[in-house]
Amino acid sequence: MVSSEQRRREAARKKYLRQQERREAARRRARTRTAVIASALAVVLAGGAAVYAVGGLGGDEKGQAAKAQETPEPSRAADPCEKPAPGEVEEMTFDKEPKLTVDTDADYTMTLATTCGDIPLELDAKNAPHTVNSFDFLAGAGYFDHTKCHRLTSAGIYVLQCGDPKGTGQGDPGYTIPDENLKSKKLKGGVYPAGTVAMANRYNAQDDSNRDSGGSQFFLVYQDSQLPPDYTPFGTVSKEGMKVLQKIAGAGEQTGMGDGAPNATVVIDKATVKKS
Repeated sequence: MVSSEQRRREAARKKYLRQQERREAARRRARTRTAVIASALAVVLAGGAAVYAVGGLGGDEKGQAAKAQETPEPSRAADPCEKPAPGEVEEMTFDKEPKLTVDTDADYTMTLATTCGDIPLELDAKNAPHTVNSFDFLAGAGYFDHTKCHRLTSAGIYVLQCGDPKGTGQGDPGYTIPDENLKSKKLKGGVYPAGTVAMANRYNAQDDSNRDSGGSQFFLVYQDSQLPPDYTPFGTVSKEGMKVLQKIAGAGEQTGMGDGAPNATVVIDKATVKKS
């Protein structure tokens, strides 16, 4: 005859096994999300669809709708940012990359005056002249003004992505710039360290296509992120800027899956580049 103590121990053992199974399943899902996000840190800039969403590009829309119905909508953190300054995005298209006039011996800084606070960036004109030259040109034209930072990732890759006037992951200035500085010593061990400013692009590592496809979209790394050296590093976020980034990241993103629009309303009210 089984005693009550034996039954209690057996029930506890089964409960422990169920907990272990659930934890292992959660770890597998997290690893899958990280792999998907890592492979999707590129954007089709020239008239294609964005590949940022978890789950990859395209897919079964009915299946996705069914999954959305099964998954409860995540609760959103409070918005830590202020209302955007008056004004609207002025979408601009340019025929070609601007003439290279950047002074590679000078120091350039870019300030993103955002609704969440100023994010000062130190730009690397010496090692990424085409990229810095393009940002100097675009900021001077008001290209980034009133644009939203449309993407926050928080699973394996920790970045805030900005620079798209459309706010969809598909916007571009009408031209592309070459990849630069991919052999930077700062990118050790396939890691983009916290504070890195780098370009998004539509490079496809599987067939080595779409090199030199950067446009205007860029990302700010708020925590060390495992990424292949395929994205031009062209600047560093200041200490003050990192505090703002951490505030934005702390509010989370809207899907609850580690990749989506930030809960914080991050709008670049004004972007300026200065040479010194």
